[in-house]
Amino acid sequence: MSPPVFIFVGHSNAGKTTFVEKLIPALIRSGKRVATIKHAHHKVELDTVSKDSWRYKQAGAVMSMLVTASALQLVADADERAEPCELAERFLGEADVVLAEGFSQARGPKIEVLRRAQCRGPRCAVGDELIAIVTDCPEIYPELPHFGLEDAAGVAQFLLHRMP
Repeated sequence: MSPPVFIFVGHSNAGKTTFVEKLIPALIRSGKRVATIKHAHHKVELDTVSKDSWRYKQAGAVMSMLVTASALQLVADADERAEPCELAERFLGEADVVLAEGFSQARGPKIEVLRRAQCRGPRCAVGDELIAIVTDCPEIYPELPHFGLEDAAGVAQFLLHRMP
């Protein structure tokens, strides 16, 4: 079974990355190993052209891993329709929880980050598996748990109670 996945959604520049960045240490302090998945809507070059790992992928390898003394990078074929819960299977045995960013159309529990300064409504509806909201707009979805834009500790506790 893959680790539980929580998807952070919101409009561009809502502060999703900044919030997840604060949430990671809060979960780590609770003894959890955290992995992240970021959905990019634009094409990003993940490997360096002409380097060995790039050449292996060009030759047809479905997966290539570059390993250094302190880190590793995995480049693998991906299905654009891959769901975060399927992608999280790659973290089996390595992470206790996965925080995914983006994936607003994916299946799975979502937490929306919404800032009043953006003057936009929510990206997701409660029926889209939205379980909480991180916001400075208390009037948005009052039926859901609300957390402040700086309340990473509160969100960490909320997620810990939802984990198996």
